Amino acid sequence: MHDHPTHDIYLPKSATIVRSEPMTAFDRYFEVQLQDKSPLGHMPGQFVGVSVPGIGEAPISISSSPDTGGTFEMVVRKVGRLTEALHALPVGAAIGIRGPLGTAFPVESELKGKDLLIICGGLGLVPVRSAIQYVLNRRQEYGDITIIYGSRAPADRLFLDEIESWRATEGVNYLETVDRGDETWKGHVGVITTLLPQVPVSSGATRIIICGPPIMYKFVITGLTARGIPLEHIFVSLERRMKCGVGKCGHCQINGLYACIDGPVFNYAVLADVQEAI
Repeated sequence: MHDHPTHDIYLPKSATIVRSEPMTAFDRYFEVQLQDKSPLGHMPGQFVGVSVPGIGEAPISISSSPDTGGTFEMVVRKVGRLTEALHALPVGAAIGIRGPLGTAFPVESELKGKDLLIICGGLGLVPVRSAIQYVLNRRQEYGDITIIYGSRAPADRLFLDEIESWRATEGVNYLETVDRGDETWKGHVGVITTLLPQVPVSSGATRIIICGPPIMYKFVITGLTARGIPLEHIFVSLERRMKCGVGKCGHCQINGLYACIDGPVFNYAVLADVQEAI
């Protein structure tokens, strides 16, 4: 049995785009406010169904902490008809929002008081940013924090001002790499796993969040388990393939699990024996 919110999950609420800015050649940032100005009521790691009238709907990550109150933020990659339509909408345009949907990172239960290692690849930073903001707003409630962010190229990097503020935050160890550098890039070059040896982890005290492209998970998790990290201390976000968001269409089914309602955030111990999960 899955608990569903009390409002009708099939009916979108009306919302307004209050800010829209390009982030990369394909990714656009949106700040959205529900028409009744109520908070969305999400927790870090959840998503919403975003609909554009006459076009359709797509599941989109929530990228901001619930602490922002009356608005929430998303980053949308242009990959199809719905996302193209969203990119073209002006500030002030109306969209539909269903949610929040799915599971969240256990920031209150299993992560509080622990050292955190947060590993993001590419667009994986988008949902994880919500958890990073949540934790940094309650810095004293968590142990040491390490953030590792990997991009394909410097031009693909997201939230540039914000990641500089993380780098400068006391008690945060921020590491970054790109797969391919260019003439402007002075930082580390290499896949994200090349940074793991620089990170101290404890089999007991460290909890890990991972979100990124599918190929990243296997290599990162192998590297962590080789250092004694138990599978149940690893939390992953699997947002791929989701469509309806409420377990009806089967689009995101992974054997007996649904990424949209059993996830998108999973304890990796639950997935370790599920074929095709990672």
